[in-house]
Amino acid sequence: MTQRKRIALISTGGTIAMEGAHAFDWLNYGANGKVNSVTDILQTLDLGIKDVEIKPVALKALPSVGITPADWRDLAHCVRDVLASDKQIDGIVVTHGTATLEETAFFMHLVHAARQPVIFTGAQRPPNTASSDATANLRAAVLAASDERLQGAGCLVCFNHEIFAASDVTKAANFTLDAFSSPRLGALGKVGPEGSLTLLRTPDCAGSGAFAKIDLASPLPRVDIVFSYAGADATLIEAALAAGARGIVSIGLPPGRGTPLERKALENAAKTGVTIIQSSRALRDGVPEQPYNASAGILSAGALAANKARILLMLALAARVPNADIQRLLLAFP
Repeated sequence: MTQRKRIALISTGGTIAMEGAHAFDWLNYGANGKVNSVTDILQTLDLGIKDVEIKPVALKALPSVGITPADWRDLAHCVRDVLASDKQIDGIVVTHGTATLEETAFFMHLVHAARQPVIFTGAQRPPNTASSDATANLRAAVLAASDERLQGAGCLVCFNHEIFAASDVTKAANFTLDAFSSPRLGALGKVGPEGSLTLLRTPDCAGSGAFAKIDLASPLPRVDIVFSYAGADATLIEAALAAGARGIVSIGLPPGRGTPLERKALENAAKTGVTIIQSSRALRDGVPEQPYNASAGILSAGALAANKARILLMLALAARVPNADIQRLLLAFP
């Protein structure tokens, strides 16, 4: 007989917990102010899974545009507390708003070292609206969290029947149900309509638990992102430094270059001890390590998108990791 799995379901709010005003309220439902508890979600959505016991855990009820690094830390503490208090947990599912889901998932991937996978999911349409994806996404995430093959894989995202690595997943569409994709690697796996899980490749656990020992009691250092465009000057860089940024991620012009005025400001900031990471606006290929950056004390983002390079840098600065080791971490992601 198949052993019954025990999955913790942590709710943080988002569309999957909200209600639309009518069947086709796919856009303005946030104005209703209705956010259901994790218990309400489970009572409303019939997942049709008999061999899984779900343990509801209430954490927050937020729209994901309001998620902050303090909320990331709270979630990390919650996951650790759940696993410490219940040794029978086989996996964890986190329901989350889609706007910042990829960032929370990557943060958790870097600080989560337990064998139990943490699967993030959400919805594009509230559960009570037409063609909602809420039930299907949650069902697939629970099935993924229950799968033995994902033990030790860190944190993953399950959306629209596909499973993605936290390091590469991004929200690529505003409204369609297939909003999430993995631009470089493609989906890690798929959940079939009958509940089977097919892995398309072996999970790459790069970065998983890299900062598991970090003290999350204190706020993380400020790291800002600056976007390059034709004619950009040093104004935004100087503003970030004035606000106390200890790190800056530059989303440069392809293939990873700031404008001359941005470059001068970034080089000067690096000389003062501010950690600079160079990323790119280009959608493919990333920014490899190169003498152009290294000679100026500027790190290269490698394959990581700027928002995820920022998260890694925040944790690295909090852990007092030297720049050389930060560079190695950045380049570890496929």
